[in-house]
Amino acid sequence: MIELEGLEVRGFHGVDVREQTEGQPFVYDVRLIAHDAAIRSDQLADTVDYTKVVACILEVSEGKRFNLIEALAAAVADELIARFPVSRATVRVRKPEVQLAAPVTFAAATVERVRR
Repeated sequence: MIELEGLEVRGFHGVDVREQTEGQPFVYDVRLIAHDAAIRSDQLADTVDYTKVVACILEVSEGKRFNLIEALAAAVADELIARFPVSRATVRVRKPEVQLAAPVTFAAATVERVRR
């Protein structure tokens, strides 16, 4: 399993006009199930290069504005499954600056995709 935990990306997602114009941080936690070839070979060519995973997440986040973090998480998970040789992608998007009627650490949405 390959994991990226706490990847912070500034985005302009949300339903509020302020969120769409000023932006805010979104924090990604990603888990990818890849094949075991890299374990045996110890070669980057046999695994998922997480620098490319980060580039993919940035591309999705910057390429379209999403109203809901659920839709953002789903778009990232779909693109990871499409681009990389993984059997499963789990993406959690956290919104740490969410404004609610009571204090909260963050709001989050998690989406899992399985290669078919």
